[in-house]
Amino acid sequence: MVSVVNTVDTSHEDMIHDAQMDYYGTRLATCSSDRSVKIFDIKNGSQILAADLRGHEGPVWQVAWAHPMFGNVLASCSYDRKVIIWKEEGGTWDRLYEYDGHDSSVNSVSWASHEFGLLLACGSSDGSISVLSCLGDGTWEPHKISNAHTIGCNAVSWAPAVIPGTLMDAPSGPKSTPVKRFVSGGCDNLIKIWREEDGQWAEEKKMEAHSDWVRDVAWAPSIGLPSGTIASCSQDGRVFIWTCDDPAGGSWTPKLLHKFGDVVWHVSWSITGNILAVSGGDNKVSLWKESTDGQWKCVSDVNKGQGISSGPDETRPEQ
Repeated sequence: MVSVVNTVDTSHEDMIHDAQMDYYGTRLATCSSDRSVKIFDIKNGSQILAADLRGHEGPVWQVAWAHPMFGNVLASCSYDRKVIIWKEEGGTWDRLYEYDGHDSSVNSVSWASHEFGLLLACGSSDGSISVLSCLGDGTWEPHKISNAHTIGCNAVSWAPAVIPGTLMDAPSGPKSTPVKRFVSGGCDNLIKIWREEDGQWAEEKKMEAHSDWVRDVAWAPSIGLPSGTIASCSQDGRVFIWTCDDPAGGSWTPKLLHKFGDVVWHVSWSITGNILAVSGGDNKVSLWKESTDGQWKCVSDVNKGQGISSGPDETRPEQ
């Protein structure tokens, strides 16, 4: 069962497109069509506006917090074709870096695991994906993957840095280095996995299951199990769970989680990677968990904005 424990009045002047808690769950970042990014301190059930960041010239689609080992760092992307990386110094938020290398709306930003350094992937409607890396001297270096998705890229999500299988079989000999990988979804109905090879990004896998635009992808966190898991959702109303017994290059198998009655906009994993949150055009957020027999069950769903929670036996997402 899920209940709404807090409601935040953001005072945004237009539609809110994303809201993300930081690593410790004490700060909330929101972004809106009003072109602003807002940061709130969340304490004892109340919220205080800590910053109102103005720098974008169009609707801001997504925000993403970097790992706290880099300080308070937040990335935002917008219809204005820009990515802005913000950093707090002495209680004041300022632009750390601004990237304007895309020719169209930037729809998604995702930070890599902190083991890889300060590394940000950005997906754009121009069909390309940029990977921005912070160098040791504080400068930023962009690498662009051109023509990653025909028509446009809607979502990017990094693979965990944990090497597959390390929980079950501790590696012997020299310490292995995880390969940098991320997954992307696009308007070509495709899901693609990219890996870094000799400083360049190459397409490793192309996965087909959706019949319409892929709206979001999410690579599940790993604790070292020998398999990898990716969730994808689409304009076609379907959510797939992709699994691979050898994420280092094996084949990925899709399993239909559910067919919803409307577009599915977002999928997001719990920090342990065993519960998936799904939200879409039916105005509901549903939580799904895999049972011991391998079937995915809806364990709760909430009507957005109404604070109504129900168990799986009371209300199910639309068929």
